Amino acid sequence: MTEYGPRPVDRRLPTEEARDLLTLVRELAEREITPTAAEEEDAGRFPREIFTLLSESGLLSLPYAEEFGGGNQPYEVYLQVLEELAAARLTVGLGVSVHTLACHALAGYGSEKQRAEHLPAMLGGGLLGAYCLSEPSAGSDAASLTTRAVRDGDTWTLDGTKAWITHGGVADFYTVLARTGVSGPRGITAFLVPGDAEGLSAAQPERKMGMKGSPTAQLHFDGVRVPDSRRLGDEGQGFAIALSALDSGRLGIAACAIGVAQAALDEALGYVASRRQFGRPVADFQGLRFMLADMATQVEAGRALYLAAARLRDADLPFSKEAAMAKLFCTDAAMRVTTDAVQLLGGYGYTADFPAERYMREAKVLQIVEGTNQIQRMVIARHLAGPESR
Repeated sequence: MTEYGPRPVDRRLPTEEARDLLTLVRELAEREITPTAAEEEDAGRFPREIFTLLSESGLLSLPYAEEFGGGNQPYEVYLQVLEELAAARLTVGLGVSVHTLACHALAGYGSEKQRAEHLPAMLGGGLLGAYCLSEPSAGSDAASLTTRAVRDGDTWTLDGTKAWITHGGVADFYTVLARTGVSGPRGITAFLVPGDAEGLSAAQPERKMGMKGSPTAQLHFDGVRVPDSRRLGDEGQGFAIALSALDSGRLGIAACAIGVAQAALDEALGYVASRRQFGRPVADFQGLRFMLADMATQVEAGRALYLAAARLRDADLPFSKEAAMAKLFCTDAAMRVTTDAVQLLGGYGYTADFPAERYMREAKVLQIVEGTNQIQRMVIARHLAGPESR
């Protein structure tokens, strides 16, 4: 590392405990994740053993209550952990975010009995979760989902197909949103479905531009029977639960995006600090220096934006608009920063010998998941100007 090359992020953390936690995460990532990230992504290998290690280390439970095995950390700290993991390998960082999202409905809306029975294993027992909202014909318009749950006494039978499910086919449990009543958002209920439930199957994973190590697949529910004791919240409350989870999940995606952007910035800084052309260091050329300045500014602005939203959440204040803003800005910034990183590396940036091209491919999906950035603009505008006229 040169004097002016990449250096660790100078984080503002609320406690010494949080600072020690971030140091632990950075060391774990450097030792266990980064060295094999490029090779495993290229091979499309899902790093289940890494998630087992994260569970054993208490890193799959950070924002949840200590009484159920959680880490009792504020979102301000949890999101910075996600950022470090995503910088090492997005498959891991986003996977932790999805697992946290999958635990949200039970932690926030489950009964005391349900939480005591299931949360400890979900948070620290080596299990991995997935979140099932989207469908082939219900993506941005999630309230039009058609997967149906029909009640027969104390049992529900689920039929339908879910799409774009991260960890589809490898998760140990799924938080599933299904229609139990009328059309629209008021007829949806949430269920906690075991990964090995009879009648539940996964299609072949999607063939994707990036994040090839993270399986994304359709899930088919063919007469899957779930006891009423696994219904989360009230009947018809599912869509409200889903929106609540997505507000927090969008902050997770924002943090992951800044992790990828930071990794790309570091790669570009390391390259221009050592590369010489026309008898001078590449870093001496003003045009490239301005690119680096813009990249660094976008990373810092994105980090500040997601942390501001997280602090609102930690204070139990409304943060839906701010979460949408953070998701929008951070993921757009990641796309710009990773594209500029490829440009700064020139021909080398376009080769798989350097990670810049992988960062660029991975950044694209972050503008799509957890609500496209067009949907984020709609959410923000509704907070500013009210709902659209019908």
